[in-house]
Amino acid sequence: MKTGKVVLGLLAGVAAGAILGILLAPDKGSNTRKKIMRKGEGYVDDVKEKFNEAIDAINDKYKSIRHGAEDLVADGKMKFEDAKNEVKKATL
Repeated sequence: MKTGKVVLGLLAGVAAGAILGILLAPDKGSNTRKKIMRKGEGYVDDVKEKFNEAIDAINDKYKSIRHGAEDLVADGKMKFEDAKNEVKKATL
């Protein structure tokens, strides 16, 4: 939820900046549009980078949880085998 608010705030800031840039621009319209496009590309690159960082963090967390689950399953199998062997010893 927190990331969604950050992205929404970022998009709102970009839109507000673009509107103010157009209204207060001392250059010709074509020059202003080019400047806005360059800035927009920079923001897009930043958003892509943040998105990739979030995906990497999620993948790392997934791998960590998966390895923990695999270890837990292996431990459970080992305990089951130990208990099975104990039962066999007790019945003999």
